[in-house]
Amino acid sequence: MLKTFSLGGIHPPENKFSAGQKIESMPIPSQVTIPVGQHIGAPAAAVVKKGDTVKVGTLLAKAAGFVSANIHSPVSGTVFKIDKVADASGLKKESIIINVEGDEWEESIDRSSDLVTEINMAPQDIVKRIADCGIVGLGGATFPAHVKLSVPTGKTCDVLILNAVECEPYLTSDHQLMMEKGEEIMVGTSILMAALKVDRAVIGIENNKKDAIDHLTNLASKYPGIQIEALKVQYPQGGEKQLIDACIKRQIPSGKLPIEVGAVVQNVGTTFAVYEAVQKNKPLFERIVTVTGKSVSKPSNFLARVGTPISQLIDQAGGLPADTEKVIGGGPMMGKAIVSTDAPITKGSSGILIVKGQEAKREKMQPCIKCSKCISVCPMGLEPYLLMTVSQKAIWDRAEEEQIMDCIECGSCSYTCPSTRPLLDYIRLGKGKVGQIMRSRTK
Repeated sequence: MLKTFSLGGIHPPENKFSAGQKIESMPIPSQVTIPVGQHIGAPAAAVVKKGDTVKVGTLLAKAAGFVSANIHSPVSGTVFKIDKVADASGLKKESIIINVEGDEWEESIDRSSDLVTEINMAPQDIVKRIADCGIVGLGGATFPAHVKLSVPTGKTCDVLILNAVECEPYLTSDHQLMMEKGEEIMVGTSILMAALKVDRAVIGIENNKKDAIDHLTNLASKYPGIQIEALKVQYPQGGEKQLIDACIKRQIPSGKLPIEVGAVVQNVGTTFAVYEAVQKNKPLFERIVTVTGKSVSKPSNFLARVGTPISQLIDQAGGLPADTEKVIGGGPMMGKAIVSTDAPITKGSSGILIVKGQEAKREKMQPCIKCSKCISVCPMGLEPYLLMTVSQKAIWDRAEEEQIMDCIECGSCSYTCPSTRPLLDYIRLGKGKVGQIMRSRTK
């Protein structure tokens, strides 16, 4: 029997229309917009100015603290200006705009396709290289990778877990990456194991990707300590706590991190970026993005430079369908509506989902019928109906008491609610307020 996590979960229609579509390199745009905050933590601080000439891989902005990440140029050209530009959510963020001229790379980057298997760096040097190259979590959370690899004093890690489940409906970028860059992912896994000083790694893959399971299982036989775990198809298995539960049956206490149970989790796309950083000295300035939807004429997996306008990826996938009602950044469960397709691709852009007509519209909210479906599907064992109520009524002490901060915002509750209540919307509102209150106590 296939493993999965022990609490809740759902199985929405998978709609993996772009599965099997080979990764296609996007044309380089004539201008890119690079936000300096593409990660969790402090935005990076710009180290270039208007008129500066840059190459592909040039450092544009330096990490402004431990939980921050360097930003590198995805193109060669001239810095046109540094200004506040609206991101996909419509919020204006400081960004570096570059006019593209040619495609000249920093000479320090190894651009060959040769596989480099030998790891010559000490653990602390691996972590430093990952930080220098601006590697962040590519599963969507964009947490700086070097922070996860810096195990706190007094804690120990005995297992690395790779998130290769890609449980969000529609998205296939990780699946295709595994099929095309399996060897590099194996070396990247070995690099992460060396950085953490562990001799065991588990790569969790959902069973709807049998070709990837077979492919990586075959490759793993040559790499000591790496195990492929086929998992039951169950959303939200990509959540760190759910994946750890599914793979090694360890439970993370409320409010704690994976290191509390001796585990570190990295996304499979992040692992490939780690390979490129450590073995090729290549910073993170491009990523694979799925562009898909029921009416999209050419669902695709694109390798796109950061800063490329979302509209260009949509055009490359056949253009915006006539029945488009909404464009979502990410998948349908945890993604967010995009305000303008002029906004750029960032390090956290895993997918662009184009939703048609009636599917994009919310039904009118009805009274709660006390069916408890939201409780049964919550993978964190919370009571979403109650968290929505206390957030509506601004009873913040009760919201904290009911562990609102444990919500992983997977949307399972809203998905299953027969009264179409906006449970997650109110819980997000409550989390923001309770988090603010909790932070004010520590000042």
